[in-house]
Amino acid sequence: MKRAIIIVLDSVGIGEMPDAAKYGDEGSNTLVNIKKARPDMDLKNLCSLGLGNIDGKDIEILGKVDSPSGCFGKMAEASNGKDTTTGHWEMAGIITENPFPTFTKSGFPYEVMRKLEEVNGDMGFLGNLAASGTEIINILGDEHVRTGFPIVYTSADSVMQIAAHEDIVPVEKLYEICQNARKILTGPYAVARVIARPFTGTSGNYTRTKNRRDFSLEPTGETILDVISSKGADVIAIGKIEDIFQHRGITLADHTTNNNDGIEKTIDYIKKPSNGLIFTNLVDFDMVYGHRNDIDGYKNGLEYFDSKLPEILDALNDDDLLFITADHGCDPTTESTDHSREYVPVLCYGKKAKSNVNLGTRSTFSDLGKTILDYLEIRNSLPGTSYLNEII
Repeated sequence: MKRAIIIVLDSVGIGEMPDAAKYGDEGSNTLVNIKKARPDMDLKNLCSLGLGNIDGKDIEILGKVDSPSGCFGKMAEASNGKDTTTGHWEMAGIITENPFPTFTKSGFPYEVMRKLEEVNGDMGFLGNLAASGTEIINILGDEHVRTGFPIVYTSADSVMQIAAHEDIVPVEKLYEICQNARKILTGPYAVARVIARPFTGTSGNYTRTKNRRDFSLEPTGETILDVISSKGADVIAIGKIEDIFQHRGITLADHTTNNNDGIEKTIDYIKKPSNGLIFTNLVDFDMVYGHRNDIDGYKNGLEYFDSKLPEILDALNDDDLLFITADHGCDPTTESTDHSREYVPVLCYGKKAKSNVNLGTRSTFSDLGKTILDYLEIRNSLPGTSYLNEII
């Protein structure tokens, strides 16, 4: 039976969009700038599909080949934003016209914080400012351990992040606090995500754990997940996909712990019988490397995924169609530790698909979802333009 697989390399952008200056992201190009900083980076398997053949400045330095075995292109984000929720929603069929609110200047308003305190039994909170997550736990970690008050912070993204030491606030309790925050953050305060950020360690050596959880807004419209599952087909969510879509339209979820786990689980589910959609997010590129400006970690993560790509391709059934893409950029070579407004690559491969097809520059991520629904022969009214006839 026909099946589509989407693997999102979280934050693996491929060049600034024309409006990047509006977002403070001029010069960002996650993939190309990593290659320039680390010329020995070798993504030979991704490039064999056409990664280095994508249109754009300097992209050929990634490794242009004569006859790519896949279809290749890049996608522009039609939504206003550059975050995880906006990017994933758009590829699934929701174009966000009004950007989600941010609170970088003075933190969350008094009325929000007061409600958060009240709903959690008059619990106090520390921070409430824009900050790097790795820095703020070392700045406020000791006070948190002493008082038991969780740390609230935000960033240039539309998020409220709540950090707590796992020995002080158990992980399940932190999730409960975040769920309460999600209920409060509505209307003008409706940030895209509330993120639980557990950490461990001792003074001067606090470290975030893999028990992160995202609590997103309910999708504001119908998505390809809703459409596919409504037809009785499978929608298998791997990684934080279930959080991004608030568990909607998903028939099976596997919340993985890191990139390596996500890759292995994706291979496992490809090998198992199913139909419909497998949707994977590999978050470490963004969470572990991009936001920490860890160029070497990012490079190594990309090379590891590249080394596993032949195994992914070999696992595909004859009627599988694989898409490899991203949701935004997060260039670790720039001063900023935030997401960047970039085009994202899209690579497509199937054992019955065409090879060496340049899909050009797509005007919206939604073309991806539209193509998948077209492939699965599901009629729909979602936005986007299918390019199925170009690849099959």
